[in-house]
Amino acid sequence: MDFTLYILECADGSFYIGHTDDLNRRMEQHDLGLGCVYTSTRRPVKLIHAQAFETRYEALTMERKLKGWSRAKKQAYMAGDWDAVGVLAKGKHRYQRLS
Repeated sequence: MDFTLYILECADGSFYIGHTDDLNRRMEQHDLGLGCVYTSTRRPVKLIHAQAFETRYEALTMERKLKGWSRAKKQAYMAGDWDAVGVLAKGKHRYQRLS
C-alpha cells in the first residue's frame, strides 16, 4: 500500500502538510471541512504537492521534517530546487565568527 505526503495551500495562503493512504478521500474530507480543524477554518484548500512513499513511516517522517522547515524551504522542496533547499538548510544554523 502506498502512502501520500501532501501539501495544501489554504485560502489564507498558509500551508497544511499531511499524509494519507487515500488522497482522494482525504481531499474530499478537507473540501467538506471534516477531520481537520486547521483546514476547516481556512477553506477552500488547494492541493499543491503530493509525493508517494512505500510506508506510512516514510511519509510521516517526511511530514514531520517539512513541518519544521521555513516557508521558503518548503517552496524550494516543492519546486525540486535542491540547491536552494541546501542553502536554506545551512542559513538557519550557520554562525558568523566574530573577529
